[in-house]
Amino acid sequence: MRFALLAITAATALAAAENGLDPSAMVKQPTDAWPTYNGDYSGRRFSPLDQINRSNVNQLTLAWMAPMKSVSIKSTPLEVNGILYFTTPDNVWSMDARTGRVIWHYQRESQGDHIGQRGVAMFGDWLYFETPDCHLISLNAKDGSVHWNIELADPKVGYFATMAPLVVGHHVIAGVSGDVTDIPGFLESIDPETGKVQWRWNTEPKPGEPGADTWPQGGDAISHGGGMTWMTGTYDPDLHLLYWGTGNPNPVLNGDIRKGDNLYTCSIVAIDPETGALKWHYQPSPHDTHDWDAVETPVLFDDVQNGVHRKLLAQASRNGYFFVLDRSTGEHVLTAPFVPTNWSAGLDAKGEPRPMREKEPTPDGVLVSPGSDGATNWMAPSFSPLTGLFYLNGREIWSLFYMTADSKPEGWAGRDRNLWAESFIEGLDYQTGKIRWKHEIGDGESTAGILTTAGNLLFTADNEDNLLALDPATGKTLWHVSVGGRLVASPMTYELDGRQYLLTPVQNIVLAWALPEKAR
Repeated sequence: MRFALLAITAATALAAAENGLDPSAMVKQPTDAWPTYNGDYSGRRFSPLDQINRSNVNQLTLAWMAPMKSVSIKSTPLEVNGILYFTTPDNVWSMDARTGRVIWHYQRESQGDHIGQRGVAMFGDWLYFETPDCHLISLNAKDGSVHWNIELADPKVGYFATMAPLVVGHHVIAGVSGDVTDIPGFLESIDPETGKVQWRWNTEPKPGEPGADTWPQGGDAISHGGGMTWMTGTYDPDLHLLYWGTGNPNPVLNGDIRKGDNLYTCSIVAIDPETGALKWHYQPSPHDTHDWDAVETPVLFDDVQNGVHRKLLAQASRNGYFFVLDRSTGEHVLTAPFVPTNWSAGLDAKGEPRPMREKEPTPDGVLVSPGSDGATNWMAPSFSPLTGLFYLNGREIWSLFYMTADSKPEGWAGRDRNLWAESFIEGLDYQTGKIRWKHEIGDGESTAGILTTAGNLLFTADNEDNLLALDPATGKTLWHVSVGGRLVASPMTYELDGRQYLLTPVQNIVLAWALPEKAR
């Protein structure tokens, strides 16, 4: 396995050496580059940069700002060789990371759901991004010209796409989205040079395959099952495994015509990036009837207890539970709630919560925590090796779930009504599942991701338009500034010419923060 991986990495490095991005940057903690959606393959969103630290963070000032003629920026920019690359639906920009000057702008208007766009992936001098009409497009990073353009799935039947792809070796891993029609989800591996499909992994198994027995037999529920691959996954170069989360089954709120656990929806899966073969799975929400996608980032880190080294994966899931797994095998290590929940009858032998029938939607409505927007959602979590804590943007949210479907339910097959929500940042102890601290950030649902750094800082935002720097050990506010709008993306950081920058897209404006020269 290691020999094969070294050969793949060497070949990819040769191609990248002739172009832009050295793939070795993706296995390092990000410093002078932020080459993937999460900064590196681990999903930790931790930076070893410490020029900006708790002793001087109150001196941060705007280094530059760049207003964009577009909708809110929900993407995390890449930074490679002093250039930023970021997206909104239908748009990709290249920008000077020192000044904010736009170098080029690519625009392709499309039909389809424009709910958001998370960012691009990079291979050598090629960029890859997904579109609202479910295309995957490769651009030349130097000038924005089109390299190739393929359709991942038919938008006419309800597919669209939002995620930032992930490049592993000679594979561009891309996923699909869908909300209102009963269509199956999948992941595909695409050749970065030609755009040809290398393999496809379907989130619903074929009849007779492992997992098919978790769907009704003899019907077609499994072929319409959902399980969209909304968000970017993570990757372990040593194990050579991809880790991905999948979305809810269909019809969303009515589980009567799809009795069973409905694998591999609402699951965390480990996949061989060379073949697309499923290596193991774990299901945070068996037989989901509340739209609790398990697509939140599978965060990778290592642990040593009593002399035993473990390779772990942690996910704070939309259903209100925090999960820790052995990422080599998928074996369960820990399950713990991080908000009040009332839908589970308890945990089974694998640590998976078992849903209570009486908390499924009804015509009269049933009160459930969390609501369908989830106890957390797409907002990026973080893990700091300095504190050993896992950080999430969470919310306590209560909703009424109604069943409105007729005898042949499709799509949502119901509706939900949020009654109350309150947001917070939490620091979780991954060894015990205990909440070490909780920082309230306001009523309603927050949308900001999290970044932690070696400067002993945690960056995020609250619901009152404030950018925050918190103490990652205690949650105490160390610095805040009003930015005049909601942060619907995640902070990221990089260093150029000896200066550390903090980047925070706010609505349609890119803000870059840094220390004045006297404070560095």
